Amino acid sequence: MIALKQKILIAAVALAAGSAGLVLSQSRSGAVRAGTPADGTPLLDLTLIDVDGRKQGVAQWRGKVLVANFWATWCAPCREEMPEFSRVSEQYAGKGVQFVGIGIDTVDNLRKFNNEIQVAYPLLIGEGNAMQASAAVGNNLMALPFTAILNRAGKVIQVKLGKMDEADLKRALDRALGAD
Repeated sequence: MIALKQKILIAAVALAAGSAGLVLSQSRSGAVRAGTPADGTPLLDLTLIDVDGRKQGVAQWRGKVLVANFWATWCAPCREEMPEFSRVSEQYAGKGVQFVGIGIDTVDNLRKFNNEIQVAYPLLIGEGNAMQASAAVGNNLMALPFTAILNRAGKVIQVKLGKMDEADLKRALDRALGAD
């Protein structure tokens, strides 16, 4: 009888923790406080390997509005938002917006995903200090998906922990482009 009570208690605690994490991940969003944009240097200083094995410095996109999306193939909300991000990337490419996907996953998983979905922007392997860089710009829980939008000056103007829908993404990009 005690074993059954312990199992029920463990299941209840696990369910509560999972629910709390889901609520937190879906509710953490917003613009960085007006007048005090966060410094995007930790992201811009990253040099990561792309799915083709080439080193890519994120700083190569300095001067553009940058959408840095931290994700993984095993993350269901990440997989859901990738086709939307890809579509918006194509729509905004001519306006000086650059998307980059930083995959917290294996290179094989990222390649397979990219072959299936055909993401329209670079996918980089988020090894080493990538998650620390995401934490430095607002991902305090170091969870996925996490998106940071930097303006052309390299300042973080909006972050989102959890799935970012297409309408919110476009509004953020339009604000970033309008502020230039």
